[in-house]
Amino acid sequence: MIDVRLLRNDLEAVRASLARRGKRDVLEQLDEAVRLDGRSREITAERDTIRARVNELSKQVGALRREGRTSEAEELQAESRALGDREAALSGEAESVLSALRECLLRIPNLPHPDAPDGADDSANPLVKGPVNMPERFADHQRVPHWDTAAALGILDNERATKISGAMFTMQRGPGATLSRALCQYALDMNADAFEEIRPPSLVTTATLTATGQLPKFADDAYAIERDDLWAIPTAEVPLTSLYAGEVIDEAQLPLRFMAHSSCYRREAGSAGRDTRGMLRAHEFDKVEILALSTPEQGPDLLIELRDRAERLIAGLGLPYRIIEICTGDMGQSHHRSFDLEVYAPGCDSWLEVSSVSWFSDYQARRGDIRFKRAGQKGTEIANTLNGSALAVPRVWAAICENFRQEDGSVRIPEVLHPYMRGATEIRPR
Repeated sequence: MIDVRLLRNDLEAVRASLARRGKRDVLEQLDEAVRLDGRSREITAERDTIRARVNELSKQVGALRREGRTSEAEELQAESRALGDREAALSGEAESVLSALRECLLRIPNLPHPDAPDGADDSANPLVKGPVNMPERFADHQRVPHWDTAAALGILDNERATKISGAMFTMQRGPGATLSRALCQYALDMNADAFEEIRPPSLVTTATLTATGQLPKFADDAYAIERDDLWAIPTAEVPLTSLYAGEVIDEAQLPLRFMAHSSCYRREAGSAGRDTRGMLRAHEFDKVEILALSTPEQGPDLLIELRDRAERLIAGLGLPYRIIEICTGDMGQSHHRSFDLEVYAPGCDSWLEVSSVSWFSDYQARRGDIRFKRAGQKGTEIANTLNGSALAVPRVWAAICENFRQEDGSVRIPEVLHPYMRGATEIRPR
């Protein structure tokens, strides 16, 4: 969440920054947060005044009793009791106001970076690079949707996945399953030079999911295990972000870099009317995430590093791709600055987002209370967080099946994946 002190010290700058997101309700939430913070400070001031008066009365009562002026002492005691009742009432109100303020701040999005492009929606996202690896034309055999190719090759069995688990679940078989695993191992190996591999839990607490910004706003998109107050992770970003929650890190340790392969679970509550065929949109999928904890000064360079690493993976596969920067009106709640990598799928005839790389400034770390201490300085500071999808399997898998489909219906496997495919260099009907 944003620092409440910004609301007190630089409100107009905060308002101007959030206005760039182009959403009226955000400014209404900001006004409510300002009102609640103002009321919280009024309560604190009144309580301080009451406590000072009660202390003063206590001294006066003692003096009066020593002088034998009992009647006057009892009058002051009555005033003290009334003030005590008022203080108790204020304490109850203070707790309620602080709770409401926190809930309000949790819903207010991050401030966009000054260099983030302005725009109302995804149509305003500027092209940063590409298209790369884009042929002059695609052959007719490449214009076949991956769900048709995969069905013919026997490597995608969504019908049985639906029988087992319900709609919008997918299941890869044979070489298709091997291809999914190969993509994840490829992504891990390509980032092992600088990132510590983590295998985090797939179930997390409410506090952990709140720290990354998924809660409370996106509760409808998450899978909840209510009996145990746990949530299935929508991405490994969630547990990785909270690895150091509530801890203080030495500045010399930063940046910390982590990577994780995990299954990801999303209810896709808002996907009505969207294309859910094949591998395009599913409740469960595999992904490799890369994440960094840093100082504010390290954030800009790390953002570009994570973006370049994600690009290197897609470029290595030989897929047509482009990089766009996300404008303020299309930016996610927690994002300070963000880039997307998209691959072109000729069978779907569309650009598919396969990686989102984002810098969150101190927005997530403040929720998770992740701090660092600078050498030789007193106190601590809130850390910065960054993350990126190193490689999300479904749409990359789909793009491979479409871009590398051969005239005979087989699919050529990108050379960088050969070491992970048990000797296979192409996928043919079984």
